[in-house]
Amino acid sequence: MKLEARIFLWIALFCFVTTAVYAWWSHHDLGTVEWAGTAALLLSGGLLGLGGSFFWFVSRRIDARPEDRNDADIAEGAGELGFFAPGSYWPIGIALCATVTGLGFALVQYWLVGLGVILILTTVGGLLFEYYVGARAPLR
Repeated sequence: MKLEARIFLWIALFCFVTTAVYAWWSHHDLGTVEWAGTAALLLSGGLLGLGGSFFWFVSRRIDARPEDRNDADIAEGAGELGFFAPGSYWPIGIALCATVTGLGFALVQYWLVGLGVILILTTVGGLLFEYYVGARAPLR
């Protein structure tokens, strides 16, 4: 996780430096700061900093992975990585419910927005608990 943290934090630093240069340059050329680009760069740097700081704090709490050590062998990273679902229809339902919510916003029908949000939460719950078998289920 330290590698990911470094990548995110370095790119965040680049975005912040670029924000300052962009604001100065636009003020120098146009006579005023171009706020859309300045805000986009500033918010991008903030989002990258948020992700990078999350990875940094997680990397301090877990043991070093083979990716984080310079002396690690490729074989150390082999093995099972976890369970990945083979396929699911829940994302289609989430997309349809998001469409209902967007349609409610477009038509200024707030009851449709509310219904869409409830349906989104329901389908996200379905996706989340699709393979849930209970806390005390026997191992197969």
